[in-house]
Amino acid sequence: MRNESVKKKQERIAIVSGLRTPMARAGGRFAKIEADRLGALLFRELMLRSPIEYEEVDEVIIGNVAQPIHAANIARVIALRAGFPESTPALTVHRNCASGMESITTAASRIHAGEGSIYVCGGVESMSNIPLVYNERMTSLFSKLAASKTAVDKVRALFGFRPSYLKPVVGLMSGLTDPVSGLMMGSTAEVLAQDFGISREAQDLFALRSHQKAQKAKESGRFSLESMAVVYDLYEGRYLDYDDGIRKAQTLEKLLVLKPFFDKKNGTVTAGNASQITDAAAGVVIMSESDARKRGIEPLGYLRDYTYSGLEPKRMGLGPVFATYKLFGQTGLGMDDMQIVEINEAFAAQVIACEKAFASKKFAKVHFGENKAVGAIDPDILNVNGGAVALGHPVGMTGTRLVITLLHELRRRGLQRGLATLCVGGGQGAALMLEVK
Repeated sequence: MRNESVKKKQERIAIVSGLRTPMARAGGRFAKIEADRLGALLFRELMLRSPIEYEEVDEVIIGNVAQPIHAANIARVIALRAGFPESTPALTVHRNCASGMESITTAASRIHAGEGSIYVCGGVESMSNIPLVYNERMTSLFSKLAASKTAVDKVRALFGFRPSYLKPVVGLMSGLTDPVSGLMMGSTAEVLAQDFGISREAQDLFALRSHQKAQKAKESGRFSLESMAVVYDLYEGRYLDYDDGIRKAQTLEKLLVLKPFFDKKNGTVTAGNASQITDAAAGVVIMSESDARKRGIEPLGYLRDYTYSGLEPKRMGLGPVFATYKLFGQTGLGMDDMQIVEINEAFAAQVIACEKAFASKKFAKVHFGENKAVGAIDPDILNVNGGAVALGHPVGMTGTRLVITLLHELRRRGLQRGLATLCVGGGQGAALMLEVK
């Protein structure tokens, strides 16, 4: 399918301010902070630092994937706990890994449609608190017990119990498994590694560089510009003000000894060259560019345009290529116009596969009917501060984090335009074009 038309240009969306929490390894420092509480901490601080008052916000839109059963429509729970008035509506959105972007683009669409002027958006995920679930046999036993009218009936039901009934369903593993292809997300990365001939060593080298770049960014104070400290133990006065997944002492030798996780016999994807499972929240305040100008606000940056695209779930990791191709068609711009590129590092193999596909004339011909490649990415502008392999991938939050990190880096370097893109479980891609001038 060709993508030749340039979409009618709309007013840019001003990203007034942005903030995130540190990313904490799952089961660690944030393990006792549920997603709604973590989100409330973030959005309260975001509003305190913003030039916008609570009462001016038309709606709060927050992305979340593993929506907790105790906080239905988690965006509303977060909004109220963060201090928004009861009259402010709130909406939870879910597009798997792109949920944090979906919150922003949903609000942008509403601004363009004239439905509102100011929105608070973002994403949150507590992967530590994704629950274990009783399996089908145990839940069936519970149902029989509940339906039993006499003690004898209850005893009969209990006689059918077997210890194997207590084996839980791991919610995290179920959520990371695509129901259509039947593959876990890591297994889709193995598919791409085979398709593009990506070696284990290439993946581990990519992972090593991710940690090295993230460590350098941490030491330089770059991440402190976009993140806040979070108190995780009030009684002991303990707080986290850095991303604790970054490994300063990471080496290629340490990565190479790790065993494949998804394909035990012939695989190349390991825990070391895959994104880390983490807990975090991120948020932004947005309005139209003209409204920001009227208020005399100098925003962090602007959303120029965005796209979402679908593709084969088995190869979902190539989503950035499909979405970016569509985005370039809408804007009339190309990879040469992008000065910084952020591709979420779901897996090292996945990002490397995207690099190869972006630069491939054959790929463009087969999938888009084009005679030239979508555009090779200069490795010097790709994920310059590291990525999810080192920092983590709290699935509902990552999309927003990419936007904030990219805009800060553009401003730091005095550049104008960048691309933030990611793959989406289930076979989708998202791409946002961002500017600061």
